[in-house]
Amino acid sequence: MSRSGTTTPIRPRVHCLLEMDVLLTVALSTTPIGELRAGLPFALARGLPPPVAYLAAVAGNLLVAPVVLLVLALVTRVARRLPAIARMLDRLRSLTRARRRLVVRLGDVALLLLVALPLPGTGAWTATLVAHLLGVPRARTLVLVSIGVFASGVFVLLAGLGILHLLGAVPAP
Repeated sequence: MSRSGTTTPIRPRVHCLLEMDVLLTVALSTTPIGELRAGLPFALARGLPPPVAYLAAVAGNLLVAPVVLLVLALVTRVARRLPAIARMLDRLRSLTRARRRLVVRLGDVALLLLVALPLPGTGAWTATLVAHLLGVPRARTLVLVSIGVFASGVFVLLAGLGILHLLGAVPAP
């Protein structure tokens, strides 16, 4: 009860559970191993409507690239001050740049596919790290990773709805 003696309405429990499922989907979609390949099926299994599930998973996965780029820049800057680690970073960068020809030949499509194809070892985390090692400009990395996340979300959503349909959990469209 409030001070005036009237009761304050309590939000329905279902609404709170829906919000919790959205937050869990966003959080799960930011993880390095799961990304939206884990977040989106989780949301669908929890009964979130497909558009809400898609948006929550994509939103969580879109948070990854800017954070990873920032952390990599900070770690690289600090590591450069330590001679042993600086040599290791230089070696890693030269090994990566030696393979750069393949990426240059395929262009932006290579980075986009690295995010868009929902396979193990691919995704926003991997593509952002690869882009950083190859020296792809940050703005370009963010655009390509974002497009890839949207595309990956569509693939995972369609696969998730297809599996749920086969299990009889979702009616036919």
